[in-house]
Amino acid sequence: MINLYQKTWNELNKEIAANCKNLRKRKKITQEQLAAKSGVSFASVKRFEQTGEISLQSLTKIAIALNAEKEFETLFTAVPYSSIEEILNEQD
Repeated sequence: MINLYQKTWNELNKEIAANCKNLRKRKKITQEQLAAKSGVSFASVKRFEQTGEISLQSLTKIAIALNAEKEFETLFTAVPYSSIEEILNEQD
């Protein structure tokens, strides 16, 4: 079944980037400071916030620098089952 309201990968990436930017601003950290603190280049931080494009490794470094690594630890852990078949597949 197709979910007509499902976000595209690009929309999801941009939403994650916007959330990250908002968190950075809330903590009163500049892009340059975040780059230095995370070990991710300034250009990568800037591109991520503008386009949502970043490697998983760099995103993880940024999350750690922003004290948001718990968000990654819970990723994919609370996804509900969508069918009986998924429950049975998990038991294999």
